[in-house]
Amino acid sequence: MTSNKVDNQIESSKTTQVDARLLARCLKNDRQAQRQLYEMTHQAVYRLMVRMVGLQEASDLTQQVYLKLFSKLHQFAGNSKFETWLYRLASNEALQYLRKNSRKKTTTLIEDPVNQQQPIAERDEQRELLGVALDRIEPELRSIFLLREVEEMSYREIAKIIDVPEGTVGSRLNRARRDLQTHLLELGWRA
Repeated sequence: MTSNKVDNQIESSKTTQVDARLLARCLKNDRQAQRQLYEMTHQAVYRLMVRMVGLQEASDLTQQVYLKLFSKLHQFAGNSKFETWLYRLASNEALQYLRKNSRKKTTTLIEDPVNQQQPIAERDEQRELLGVALDRIEPELRSIFLLREVEEMSYREIAKIIDVPEGTVGSRLNRARRDLQTHLLELGWRA
């Protein structure tokens, strides 16, 4: 699959909104509707999980999110967009995992020992440094940063997801950016 096709699929999954009829069918345990809901939303949830907990755990945690989603769907009151509620479930699942496993720190290889003179290797190194720096930020701050900068959500949407005032989102986002910049500089980030 070409890069453009993948980008287009991701973009379309960002803009697809789940309607009330589909949710009603899911509540009636309609397997086809549940599969359709999963197909419409899983890429965004998986992408968030990869960024919050890493590639190794993302698939398992994404599955956990959908198990919780279908067992708690009756709790969705419709006071916000379904996608906001889903991101809240996903963020909570990731934060719970990170808190539970915070003592099991792993170190990421900062320098790739294989031929770092190539531009691709430099980009990979910078991407790796960014990942290491993101891992060093508090999980709650990382969550806000990823929801804003990667998922391009508004302050209002993020506030609903993490259940804090919009002003708090802004201050925590600023703190996340400062912490990220500090860690990147410590790691030798080159602009």
